[in-house]
Amino acid sequence: MAVTTEQIKEIREATSAGFMDCRNALEQADGDFDKAVDFLREKGLAKAAKRAGREASEGMIELYSHGDGRVGVMLEINSETDFVARSDDFREFAHELALQIAAMSPQYISEEDIPAEVLEHETEIARKQALEEGKPENIVDRIAEGRLKKFKDDACLLRQPYIRDDSITIEKLLHEKILSLGENIVIRRFARWEVGEFMAQ
Repeated sequence: MAVTTEQIKEIREATSAGFMDCRNALEQADGDFDKAVDFLREKGLAKAAKRAGREASEGMIELYSHGDGRVGVMLEINSETDFVARSDDFREFAHELALQIAAMSPQYISEEDIPAEVLEHETEIARKQALEEGKPENIVDRIAEGRLKKFKDDACLLRQPYIRDDSITIEKLLHEKILSLGENIVIRRFARWEVGEFMAQ
């Protein structure tokens, strides 16, 4: 059965689990709310989500240089305690995220960070492309929706497949790390630079 955005929103509010995890849980449960919550709890995602509300003000800045200095990444990642922030596991996770950002060039952390005007612009481009390709008018919106999803998957760090294991997303990797470390972890902000990327055309 098709899962609606409203259903996903409802289960996210109840569990604070990630968007994709909620959608997957609802699909597995054929839209049954209680079964979907159980599915998330079994996977440990609802538990990780409960920690997500806790204050994370410790952490570190990860600096990473790639390709003989041609790409640079600066990332702030936060934890609840200095103890966790200093752990090898946390630092290794920060490094993995910096590698991901260097390799995959995300523009945003999550889809909530994408400005509405950017989404409108991307939707309009997708619609025009579909019409130029001669697609029937009645399916253009559906095609545009699919292309917008692809844009979000590429542009948002949390939605990207993990470069070392494309069967999981960065969001799932983050939830696993929250569970293993027992603290909320927040990817606060990042910047990525590449030599010559802002040179005049």
